[in-house]
Amino acid sequence: MQLTTYINQFDKKKLSYFTGLGTPILVMAALGMVILPMPAWLLDLLFSFNITLALVVLLITVYTLKPLEFGSFPSVILIATILRLALNVASTRVVLLEGHEGTDAAGKVIEAFGSVVIGGNYAVGLVVFLILIIINFVVVTKGAGRIAEVTARFTLDAMPGKQMAIDADLNAGFIDQEQAKERRTEVTNEADFYGSMDGASKFVKGDAIAGILILFINVVGGLIIGMVQHDLSFDNAVEIYTLLTIGDGLVAQIPGLLLSVATAIVVTRQNTAQDMGEQVSSQLGQEKSLYIAAAVMFVMGVIPGMPHFVFLLFSAIIAGVAYFGSRSKANKAVEMDKVAKEEQEQIQQKEEEVKELDWDDVNHVDVIGLEIGYRLIPLVDKAQGGELLSRIKGVRKKLSQEFGFLVPAVHIRDNLDLDPNSYQISLMGVTIGSADIRHDQELAINPGQVFGTLDGVATKDPAFGLDATWINQNQREQAQTLGYTVVDSATVLATHLSQILTNNAAQLLGHEEVQNLLDMLAKTYPKLVEGFIPETLSLGTVVKVLQSLMNEGVAVRDMRSIVQTLVEYGPKSQDAEVLTAAVRISLRKFIIQDLVGGATEVPVITLAPELEQMLHQSMQMAGDDGAGIEPGLAERLQKSLTDGSQQQEMSGDTPILLTSGILRTVLAKFVKYTIPSLRVISYQEIPDDKQIKIVSAIGQ
Repeated sequence: MQLTTYINQFDKKKLSYFTGLGTPILVMAALGMVILPMPAWLLDLLFSFNITLALVVLLITVYTLKPLEFGSFPSVILIATILRLALNVASTRVVLLEGHEGTDAAGKVIEAFGSVVIGGNYAVGLVVFLILIIINFVVVTKGAGRIAEVTARFTLDAMPGKQMAIDADLNAGFIDQEQAKERRTEVTNEADFYGSMDGASKFVKGDAIAGILILFINVVGGLIIGMVQHDLSFDNAVEIYTLLTIGDGLVAQIPGLLLSVATAIVVTRQNTAQDMGEQVSSQLGQEKSLYIAAAVMFVMGVIPGMPHFVFLLFSAIIAGVAYFGSRSKANKAVEMDKVAKEEQEQIQQKEEEVKELDWDDVNHVDVIGLEIGYRLIPLVDKAQGGELLSRIKGVRKKLSQEFGFLVPAVHIRDNLDLDPNSYQISLMGVTIGSADIRHDQELAINPGQVFGTLDGVATKDPAFGLDATWINQNQREQAQTLGYTVVDSATVLATHLSQILTNNAAQLLGHEEVQNLLDMLAKTYPKLVEGFIPETLSLGTVVKVLQSLMNEGVAVRDMRSIVQTLVEYGPKSQDAEVLTAAVRISLRKFIIQDLVGGATEVPVITLAPELEQMLHQSMQMAGDDGAGIEPGLAERLQKSLTDGSQQQEMSGDTPILLTSGILRTVLAKFVKYTIPSLRVISYQEIPDDKQIKIVSAIGQ
């Protein structure tokens, strides 16, 4: 038993090894035919193989259900054409060298086609050969080439629409991911196949032209060689070399015509899984048309002087086909009705058995979603040079390094309800950013000072709201010369996405991300994390603390210091704001470095002591949510802080408001959305090695 299994495995290995040798052998054989002289018997064998190959290919194209099932057809055409041309070279060599010896000098196949097929009459053979050339070149090849060209163009143009239809079916739940992947692969293969067929039809056309030239060269060369080198008479040389040349041409043109017909069949087939015979019989077997045709043939058959038997015979045949075809369709219809009734009964039975809902029926929102209009699909299609996917990956990597945790993946889908050039960005299912961009143009952004205007569509940069203009790609150098910052549409979208994620980083940090951070920290500092959750603090409290830090622009890269502080202060307080303040103090060097770099002085805006005292009293009266600030005071405070922030920005510094620890949280919430560039820190967050430089004091 084991020996038998081993032998079977060995046979399969040998078979798989020799299976892929066919094409290299044919290519090497073609090279050998061009270089080496061939005996007559070997030419007979190769010509017979060439005709057999063409016939097999033709039958495969007829019985293949879908054109894509014969995806290697363009390569087969190329190999068969090269083999046939190499045979022409080899047979030409033999005809010119040995033709003076008689009509069988180039083998029995050429002699048979030159003598039997055309009756030994070279004039008839020449006419037959020229007719074959005309049929092949003018009718079949030219028509097939045109159809292949148009089909390839339409197939490539239809690719974005087909991709959108697949995505729409996937989003609607009609298909799953595997089916969508299969359909995308089929669309890609279809475009590749018809593109290859467009090129392969040029091989067939070139082969037909080569046949005409080879015929002319062989006849003229044979006459010269026969009369000059072998002292043959003109009539004898014409008879021998013309017959051999025409026989050689017919042997090559017949398989060439078969391959041309096969090419035409493939490019004219519909891409449906149906046998060609079934397609033709179902579409030509219309009873009404057949009965009318039978009546016309009958009328022509009874007209005096017409060949009555032939016309009446075909009239009867057509009427019989229509009659039996109608009966067959009726029987099929009865069977289909029966099957349909059975299927309907099964469906009703299944509907009676109500299926309970489960969690798979719930659609969960994406953490980060990006929806695009259909004209922006080229931005995400790598086959069309789209770079948006790589840009988004770069944004995620950069932000993950800055934030200290892995930014979730961006789920991209097309949305036919959007304007064609629009996109919208959502967090937790809520749209928080949208804009219109042009995928085939570039955005010239005015950074603040430019030296001219540009021809284009005026707009705003979606990320920062700067004045910008959509321009053509050939205007890029002109725009840069005038001082504009020029970026492509993928960069515009990626920058907008980066800005939104930066402003909403706290929403991206959830329980799963925090747990992953703790798991990573435990690999390096296991004792620090041991017993931290849930003995010291709950995971929810830790999440709130980290979200508070991210909400104020403090990254959570230094998890060791954060957890150490929480371990120390956790037993004393479970309040997230108190713990956040303690963590900020432990991260004070990191926070100040992020604001001023390595500078020893920290330029800040402060509040006048009287104003701070007033705000303290307001907080004590109304709590610490900021609602207790008197509206008039809040308006004046906002205006003063805005002016102070602009002054610091003009001097090239980061706007910083320095206040007491009690007011820091409230004022941070107060300025977050009104003055987003202003950072609020407390006195306790200034490191010992830094000096405070008061730029301005609000309230004096």
